[in-house]
Amino acid sequence: MEASETTVLVTGASGFIAMHCILQLLERGYKVRGTLREPAREAGLRKTFAKHLSADDRLEFLTTDLLKEEGWDDAVERCTYVLHVASPFPRQPPKHEDDIINTARKGTLRILKAAASGNVRRVVMTSTIAAIFKGHEHDDTKVFNEDDWATTDQDIGDYYKSKILAERAAWDFVNSLQGDDILELAVINPGVTLGPILNDHFSTSGELVCRLMRRKIPGCPDIRWPVVDVRDVADAHIAAMIIPEAAGKRFCCAIENTRIQDIALILAKHFKGRGYNIPTRMLPNILVRFRALYNKTTRLVVKDLGRCTHISNERIKNILNWKPRTLEEMVVAMGESMIEQGVV
Repeated sequence: MEASETTVLVTGASGFIAMHCILQLLERGYKVRGTLREPAREAGLRKTFAKHLSADDRLEFLTTDLLKEEGWDDAVERCTYVLHVASPFPRQPPKHEDDIINTARKGTLRILKAAASGNVRRVVMTSTIAAIFKGHEHDDTKVFNEDDWATTDQDIGDYYKSKILAERAAWDFVNSLQGDDILELAVINPGVTLGPILNDHFSTSGELVCRLMRRKIPGCPDIRWPVVDVRDVADAHIAAMIIPEAAGKRFCCAIENTRIQDIALILAKHFKGRGYNIPTRMLPNILVRFRALYNKTTRLVVKDLGRCTHISNERIKNILNWKPRTLEEMVVAMGESMIEQGVV
């Protein structure tokens, strides 16, 4: 089918990754239906997209909630594809893990059930690179790939646990389908997602760059993450949506393992002369461990101090023809857009 004849449902339309997915879909000629938990956000989103293109006639929104059954059959009606991007990503740990796990897992199953009964061709789900490697013993020699699964046997954080359980539930559900309800599934597992923000609403991934530019942290803990540009994440979703060979596969969507200090040094290089005093010194591990004694969020990253996790992105390059941007491109783009949007 031509893109102009194809409607794509994007869940969680106001999210950082979802907004870039919508923008790229519209740029490629698709019709897009976005779901919102708060209908009041529609006006702001339309204003944001209008800065990049004129597509009001191909863009619609409706109100749904991952915790409620109502509305999902209407959401998938006449949709050929679904990009399931919505998932709770709190800036502070929840009071109880079930608050986030139930939302992610049950919400995913609601969407998949509606898609299967609504004759959707394929769902592309946003998971996380942590669903590949979290919880494993530290081994600098191992290269993780899509055949690996994280373990939830230890405390890995409520958010990561929710994403892992939601992705496992998705694969179990799709693999159990038979007859007319057969549904294709592909999963994108992005790393820490940087790159340009489209409005003043940004994800928890962007909190690091924001804090560095505001100098809200004294220095850089020795922590490394696989990172990726949000534009490349959106591109991967659309490629996984239309490329036949993507069905039934997961995709590690990240480039090299990157230290927080590397990000800070790039920000300092490009923005120090404009009045941004970026902290670039490496914090001693003992200071981070001390803070973890009374800070739950810091406690979750203590196990990652000095750890380097290697990820293979060969599958996404080979099957989706993925050509990611560099670390410097994504960091500078996020910094520039945060200034433009008045965030820093």
